Amino acid sequence: MEAAAEAEVRLLLQEARESIEAARSYRRELQQRLRGLHQAREQIKDSATSTRDVLEQHFSDLKGTLKKLLDERLTSLLQEVDVIEQESIKPLDECQKLIEHGVSTADDLLREGESAVDGDVGQQNEKLCNFTKKALHIQLDSLPEVPSLVDVPCLSAQLDDCLLTILKNQIFRHGTVASRPPVQLEEFVEKPGGILVRWCKVDEDFSAQDYRLQFRKSPGSPFEDVYVGSEPEFLVLHMDPHVDYQFRVCARGDGRQEWSPWSVAQTGRTTLVPHEWTAGLEGYSLSSRRNIALRNDSQSCGVLYSKAPTYFCGQTLTFRIETVGQPDRRDSLGVCAEQRTGDKSLQRDQAVCVSTNGAVFVNGKEMTNQLPAVTSGSTVTFDMEVVQFGPCSNEGGNFKLRVTISSNNREVVFDWVLDQCCGSLYFGCSFSYPGWKVLVF
Repeated sequence: MEAAAEAEVRLLLQEARESIEAARSYRRELQQRLRGLHQAREQIKDSATSTRDVLEQHFSDLKGTLKKLLDERLTSLLQEVDVIEQESIKPLDECQKLIEHGVSTADDLLREGESAVDGDVGQQNEKLCNFTKKALHIQLDSLPEVPSLVDVPCLSAQLDDCLLTILKNQIFRHGTVASRPPVQLEEFVEKPGGILVRWCKVDEDFSAQDYRLQFRKSPGSPFEDVYVGSEPEFLVLHMDPHVDYQFRVCARGDGRQEWSPWSVAQTGRTTLVPHEWTAGLEGYSLSSRRNIALRNDSQSCGVLYSKAPTYFCGQTLTFRIETVGQPDRRDSLGVCAEQRTGDKSLQRDQAVCVSTNGAVFVNGKEMTNQLPAVTSGSTVTFDMEVVQFGPCSNEGGNFKLRVTISSNNREVVFDWVLDQCCGSLYFGCSFSYPGWKVLVF
């Protein structure tokens, strides 16, 4: 009986402990959901505040700009009135001066004539003779022409009342408030020294013509454009490992000029160190980040390897040809299990590669299947997955990788057998002639 009671107690204690743990887990989940609700509430409030600020600032700027434009137009029209007034008054002023001069002359002539008529008889003949001659000289029958009122300007302002109607209609349609952006960030895929960012439409009625992706390194810094185009994904390179970056995306509707509202900013990071070429090899010049190699004019010709075995199975290794030189059948782009000094090409054992003419080599042997020849802008990608068979240890054994090499919408798939397990691989390139420039990521 005691044993049964103890067993029952133990069972009850176990059930109680499980219930307590379930309650704790339930509480944690509820608290996490409360935090999610708090973040959602804060996003709504913060975005509403930001939207109000944007609207108030925009319409304030718009009112200031409209007032400035109206003032400038008013000033321009008033200047036109001044010019027309001045140009029209000028000939009238000249005519007025001429008439006033004639009136003054006539007044003088009248006084002289009246004096001659009413003067002494002894001097009257002489005065009348002089007056008559002067009157004939003045030409009393010649009068200046004064323009009629219909021939002179009568200024007026022509103001089209429909402007107010047009402005009213445009203003009432100006601006919209969106509760959600039409596109959102969907996925961040880690790449060596970069992040592949994907986004998607969340508004099915929205027809996107272009997308615009921005990022920033710290929350306080401004966002920078990193991509504008029609693709729904972009590989952002030159990113520091283990550093958080914020991303946001917007879209432009088909036939529209303005961009949509921004998506909710999200954080992405990569933990994969960037691929780098080995520095110091004669025959190749490297970029500052050592991810671009240029075959220079040096006569030295050999294989340029990666700084470290940074390629792992399950990843995609990409070579992008930036510029091309003279091709040679010994040229190679590929991966290998180990570095070897003195090799002129990766067309050897323990390596798989592609030549610039598209030929594929596995452990030094050329395959029947071939890829297109590489050109400027071409990309060559390597994807590998492990297919292990037989014993595998540090001392040796059989190790097989399923390799897919793609280029210019063509691909070759084969199995690559190695002598030992390889957790990571080197990559390399070799070019016989200068001018070739290749980016690796």
